[in-house]
Amino acid sequence: MPRSVNSVASRARRKKILKRTRGNFLSRKNVWTVAKNTYEKGLTYAYRDRKNKKHEFRALWIQRINAAARQFGMNYSQFMGKLAKQNVGLNRKVLADLAMNNPQAFEAIVNSVK
Repeated sequence: MPRSVNSVASRARRKKILKRTRGNFLSRKNVWTVAKNTYEKGLTYAYRDRKNKKHEFRALWIQRINAAARQFGMNYSQFMGKLAKQNVGLNRKVLADLAMNNPQAFEAIVNSVK
């Protein structure tokens, strides 16, 4: 009995990967084994960077809060310590947004915790 290989499904599977690697350089877009490795590596980078994105944004918010707090004579550590002591329920994302887009509101927060 001849071996059955289901070439329709195999070709569809390969086409799906090759379609997703379109735009890559040289053989990374059209050689099956290279494209498959490229695609799988890209998925691992995507998974890793979804986690790193949170880390990077938190660091950015801290820098923005620190820069804004220093304009009013406090550093980040002092500012966040006083916020925590007074139970102000604003997170870093909101504080950074206020510091950037609404300096008057941020100044009011700083003055309330001083």
